[in-house]
Amino acid sequence: MANIENGRQSADTRSIRTISSSHMDDESSLGSDSEINGFTSDRQTDKYGFIGGAQQSVEGQTREVPPEVLRQREVKWLEMLGHWDKWMIKRFNKVRLRCQKGIPPALRGRAWLYLSGGKMKKEQNRGKFQELDSQTGDPKWLDVIEKDLHRQFPFHEMFVSRGGHGQQDLFRVLKAYTLYRPEEGYCQAQAPIAAVLLMHMPAEDAFWGLVQICEKYLPGYYSPGLEAIQLDGEILFALLRRVSPLAYRHLEKHKIDPILYMTEWFMCAFSRTLPWASVLRVWDMFLCDGVKIIFRVGLVLLKCMLGTREKLKACQGQYETMELLRAVEPRYMQEGFLVREILEIPVTARDVEREHHTQLKRWKKNRGELNFKSPPRMHGARIIMLAEPPRRQDLEQNPTIVLEVPQPTPKLKKGKEEKKSKKKRSIKKSQAIEDIPNPYSLPSDPPPHPSTPPAPPPISRGTLETVSETETDAPPSDLPPAKESPLQRSTHSLSSTEQDTYL
Repeated sequence: MANIENGRQSADTRSIRTISSSHMDDESSLGSDSEINGFTSDRQTDKYGFIGGAQQSVEGQTREVPPEVLRQREVKWLEMLGHWDKWMIKRFNKVRLRCQKGIPPALRGRAWLYLSGGKMKKEQNRGKFQELDSQTGDPKWLDVIEKDLHRQFPFHEMFVSRGGHGQQDLFRVLKAYTLYRPEEGYCQAQAPIAAVLLMHMPAEDAFWGLVQICEKYLPGYYSPGLEAIQLDGEILFALLRRVSPLAYRHLEKHKIDPILYMTEWFMCAFSRTLPWASVLRVWDMFLCDGVKIIFRVGLVLLKCMLGTREKLKACQGQYETMELLRAVEPRYMQEGFLVREILEIPVTARDVEREHHTQLKRWKKNRGELNFKSPPRMHGARIIMLAEPPRRQDLEQNPTIVLEVPQPTPKLKKGKEEKKSKKKRSIKKSQAIEDIPNPYSLPSDPPPHPSTPPAPPPISRGTLETVSETETDAPPSDLPPAKESPLQRSTHSLSSTEQDTYL
């Protein structure tokens, strides 16, 4: 990787630039010609925004999600984002499963910001990006950043034009990071990371996403000396011994250092290696579960390319092996196959951490203490959130489109008036019921008032049925009907409205 060490020359990293710089710079120069940059009128873009087709895509191998399934997933993700802290603490396994299935494209940017912790970081540092953006910046980093802008995804519609909005935002994000972490400065591998984020979110959100990836997910990767990436190369090689002993023995036999083939993979999070559909799926899982996903992808590619004797027959030496790893077969990088293999690789965060301690002891024994002390690595979104618990206001979503709905004030008043009138009517009815004496008074009760005709109390249908079933002193059916009683006559004298009220 050319000048990936922030322009610093060191004995430990000469081999990195010697092997990989020509490959990376050759790829980067594809879009530097003026005949490509800025001329997009006659070129078709794919659904990801790449001119002439997705990045190294293979026709017929991209998995299309049915629209109805996509809508259902969007509804589920909106519900999760609305109660993010509860889902992360109580139902994180469900969040992980939905990330493995793929985040809906319409919500991917927002979900990445929440998963990485960038949303909370942004809310806790309001105005910080604007402050950094307004500063001039260190001239030595500005010059290097300017030279790298046109190399980042030159066939993507956001970055195809020199000085366009995509390149301007990329410059702002990278410059702000050099001011935010002046001890680290700028590293070339940060540019594709920031570019991928900018494809899915505004510049401020992309900045905080970059901060979280550099500090929580891949700490020390972009620091002077590249010690962290070399250490992770040894971890990858040790894990390969378990996953594919045949590939491990082949690389060990030809003395191929891991740093020669995994530098761009890990430092760019495979954004410059895989087809774009696979890049997005890998990032969905990476921002959810942490760096173990990056290790798994590397192990899958090594196992597929060097894991059989037939494959090894074609690469008898170091040069042939390196050429094979630089040109991974498209079928092994296809979205469906790659995701399935990633999930089946038996490598956990605990395995990575255990091997990290082993390799760190070996490093100190052979090379001494690390020159750059990076913060501890966070393995996944849940660990990041628990390390810095967010406040409720940090998780609130800020919609960009707000619809003003007129408040139905007159209707509310009318409803209140109706409730009051109903309450008054019910009070009057209850008072009327109290004024009518009980016609079935007991001997101890006072006799009914002579001027007021007696009326029956309210009896429900269930009460009437119960009485008819349990009444034993009723006259037999063959006897003549009894004469009309005073109670019945008084009932007939009532109006129909009053009868409806009481019966």
